[in-house]
Amino acid sequence: MSSLLEQYRKKIVPAMQKAFDIENVMAVPRVEKVVINVGIGKVAKDEKFLEKAQKDLALLSGQKAVFRTAKQSISGFKTRQGMRIGLVVTLRGKRMYDFIDRLIHVALPRSKDFRGIDSKNFDSSGNLNLGIKEHSIFPEITYESLKDIFGLEVTVVTTAKNRERGIELLKLMGFPIKKDK
Repeated sequence: MSSLLEQYRKKIVPAMQKAFDIENVMAVPRVEKVVINVGIGKVAKDEKFLEKAQKDLALLSGQKAVFRTAKQSISGFKTRQGMRIGLVVTLRGKRMYDFIDRLIHVALPRSKDFRGIDSKNFDSSGNLNLGIKEHSIFPEITYESLKDIFGLEVTVVTTAKNRERGIELLKLMGFPIKKDK
């Protein structure tokens, strides 16, 4: 069992019950899934980059990334309907907790000028949206194989009913969230 999942069950659930006066254990917010998204935009026609991005995303997440296609043609962006425009991976269960653990303890501290996650990155439902400029901050990506650097978006979806509960849940999990001024 993942150490983060164990910590959630033994420490975070009782802390959340006490903080928000929740009686039922099943009503305590939890992390439902993590979605990792990469937009490929301008390099959509470069097949080598697409393969490399898919391999790197598979290394980061532990499962194969799926291509997303354009739903409609937009001439301003030079996209056609059915054209590949992104990659996405949805993590649940053990892989999700392993990824969150690596994100908190390894990747975020390695990123340049990182001062913590701003509370503005949370939506009204308590979900966290985090943009990462360089995928090279993850330890799985070796610098020798690093030719193309791409950014990715990580969305941590929670079952929290409001923003405050979502922020508190992720704070207790170990996410470095800045204090509001």
